[in-house]
Amino acid sequence: MTPIMGLQLLLVAAGAIAVAAVARRRGWPAPLLLVAAGLLVSPLVPEVPLEPELVLYVFLPPLLYSAALDSSYLRLRDVRQAVGLLSVGLVLFTTAVVGLLVHLMLPDLPLALAFALGAVIAPPDAVAAVAVGRRLGLPRRALTILIGESLFNDATALTLYRVAIGAALGGAVSVWEGLGEFVFAAAGGVVIGLVLAVALAWLFQRTRDSLVENTLMLLIPFAAYLAAESVHASGVIAVVVVGLYLGNRMHLRGFGTRLVSDAVWKVTDFFLEAVVFALIGLQLVTVVKGIAGYGPWEVAGYAAAVLAASIAARFAWMFGRTFLLKVLGRTRPTAAETVILGWAGMRGVVSLAAAFAIPPEVPARDRALLLFLTFTTVIGTLLIQGTTFPALIRRLRVSSEQERYEDRLAEAAAQQAALEAGLAELDRLVGEQEGEPDQIQKQVIDQLREKSWRRSLTAWERLGGGTGPGGAETPSALYRRLRRDMLQAERQVFVRLRDERRLDDEVLREVMAQLDFEEAILER
Repeated sequence: MTPIMGLQLLLVAAGAIAVAAVARRRGWPAPLLLVAAGLLVSPLVPEVPLEPELVLYVFLPPLLYSAALDSSYLRLRDVRQAVGLLSVGLVLFTTAVVGLLVHLMLPDLPLALAFALGAVIAPPDAVAAVAVGRRLGLPRRALTILIGESLFNDATALTLYRVAIGAALGGAVSVWEGLGEFVFAAAGGVVIGLVLAVALAWLFQRTRDSLVENTLMLLIPFAAYLAAESVHASGVIAVVVVGLYLGNRMHLRGFGTRLVSDAVWKVTDFFLEAVVFALIGLQLVTVVKGIAGYGPWEVAGYAAAVLAASIAARFAWMFGRTFLLKVLGRTRPTAAETVILGWAGMRGVVSLAAAFAIPPEVPARDRALLLFLTFTTVIGTLLIQGTTFPALIRRLRVSSEQERYEDRLAEAAAQQAALEAGLAELDRLVGEQEGEPDQIQKQVIDQLREKSWRRSLTAWERLGGGTGPGGAETPSALYRRLRRDMLQAERQVFVRLRDERRLDDEVLREVMAQLDFEEAILER
């Protein structure tokens, strides 16, 4: 990487963070605003190349790992059939539909390259859809399906893409050869992911150091991806398997590891997603320059047809699956859920990176057209489906309000059970002491009992909506409000004493950390 390129990426990152910050402040979907901003400034700034290796080997592994780490293995297992049909079946179907359509429109384009384009634009990226869905209260089942689909569909698409490109460059590839490569990539990814996951879980049990464990976690996605790709297995599946395995066992790690991990991956996701979506929009000039040999209306027609086909293929698959489940007498999703999942097909940077990775041996004219069609599909789905997705959710009145109530009820019952277990343990420990507790010990025991009761009471208050009779503050809300004001006053005293040189900076950082942890608990 040259210094100029490094400076360009630095400026892109700074601009992307600024745009994402505005989106967060306004409550807007950050991916859509970043793409729009990139499109607007693309003609005004020097070209910023999208290096496929940068996306596939630097951006993709940590984003996949973070999503897998934060996913529920148990919920994914419950919807494994739907996830499998979308991440494998729908990718194959979309590849076939788009490939055949492109070959019909452009008979001079080799069929293998047409299928390569289908594979490139087949996998949706659920980042924008999940962000909007969570904000608007999309039911947990639908969110889990979208997340699970986005975790695994890249593996299917990239394998199909490699097979199609290989056929385009090296001659005919039989169906059985392609199927064998796909099975090897999937199985190899699972095996490598499991081996690494078990080894890392064993290692983490013996480190017990939050700083070391989280530093290792930053390396895990790259190690898993490279290990799998080096033997032509699926790096995507390897990373996802490691993330799901370790995420499901996160409760075995120390509290320090969990606290630091949550912060580290939130920052990582925010930064990488901001840069990635900004880079998508910034490719406008690069992509348009490559199709100078085509008429504007000609390529616009091709782009509109491919975009429509990719959207229609997803809807056809979703409603076909629902109809089949009805015929078989199986539990099927509601019509509203089917429509929402059908409209949540926004494409992302993996599609664009794969298109940029089309080897130079492919004729330049064909390569430029495939890149343009990929770009327009990515941009079209993000701006058309992404901007209308919130209105669709509201229009269909899909809500997770009942789920949230059930969650609060389950939490309150669990807090009550935990309270009883904690108090029983406290009674046992007190009973094991010799003699009666003295006055100080009694005060400590009473404080522990009060703290346990307060935490349980907070859960029951949330079940009632977080307000008291007549909309008044609940005791827990009053406690949090007053304690936050007290903490702010305490901070000012510590800072003043530091400024007066009566307190060292190191001591100030220690007491500030204690106050910050207490305030974080109040916020949660």
